[in-house]
Amino acid sequence: MKFRIFLVCLIMLAAAFERAIAWGADGHQLVGSIADKLLKPHAKKHVAQILGFTLRVAAPWPDCVRSVKRKTDGSFKYVSDPRFNAPCKSFEKKRGEIKRMENYVSRNWSNCPAKPGHGCHESYHFADVEIQQDTYDRHFTGTNEHDIVSAIDAAILVLQGQPAPAPFSIRDKKEALFLLAHFVGDIHQPLHVGSVYLDPDGKLVDPDNHGPLVEATETAGGNFIAVKSTNLHSEWDDIPDILGNTAKKTMVTKAKAVPPTTGEAGSFAATWASDTIVQSHAAFSGVTFSGDAHGHWVANFAVPRGYSTAMARLKIGQLAKGGARLAQLLNTIWP
Repeated sequence: MKFRIFLVCLIMLAAAFERAIAWGADGHQLVGSIADKLLKPHAKKHVAQILGFTLRVAAPWPDCVRSVKRKTDGSFKYVSDPRFNAPCKSFEKKRGEIKRMENYVSRNWSNCPAKPGHGCHESYHFADVEIQQDTYDRHFTGTNEHDIVSAIDAAILVLQGQPAPAPFSIRDKKEALFLLAHFVGDIHQPLHVGSVYLDPDGKLVDPDNHGPLVEATETAGGNFIAVKSTNLHSEWDDIPDILGNTAKKTMVTKAKAVPPTTGEAGSFAATWASDTIVQSHAAFSGVTFSGDAHGHWVANFAVPRGYSTAMARLKIGQLAKGGARLAQLLNTIWP
């Protein structure tokens, strides 16, 4: 039992530092690649002129900036990280891009509440809406003015020629495109928007209807729920190997079948988040949680093989949506 507690603690500690790396580089590149193929000529021209990279290359950028470290003198330094090294090479090699990453992190480090040793920009990647809800609403626990919906909205404003609202600091349209190429992927990962809140015994807690949030019930989108040698969030970040990181014909066809989002571009992110919350219900279906006296949790699957199959199917659908909707957003901004 002591060893089990130690192992779970180790997993939770690692998860605290790995928060919000949705889909991993392959997933983000795949979303960007799908969007590249669905851009209309006018939008494609703007992307090429502003970004200087394809959306596929650009999409991992907000994870690459995790390699920017705050030094003891308060300055910021990019240190190449082997976890993200391959997809970040494009930015490391191009003049001025390392300085851009350092500057972005410095501007988005202390502009909102963040955990010690971490920057505000890390919180832009997610929301944590309880799965008892069916929609995204800024009144719900796990949402705030610097969550993923707010981050996408801010980047859209910059592409439309307006300044980013506080607390975001988005320097220009290029930076906004880097962020959108990534965050539109993030918002379609079910555990980047939907979450469970659990008591020490692993029973669901409903902070929106049964009193204020108790911090000890927070699972950080499954990061604090152990699964074998990893955690539930990381299980959802991995994409099926068969997909690769470049869109094949089958994924492009699937993306083309995604219904267009209605309304103005500024309402897209909240609509997508609501859809992802509904998808997160399936992500937690058939899963129970056991806890221990230390407030940690372990996932238990009623039908492990069936859960894995359903997870792969849902991931494929969400990745297709991410690529389709990224393209729709940019086609809407530049019709």
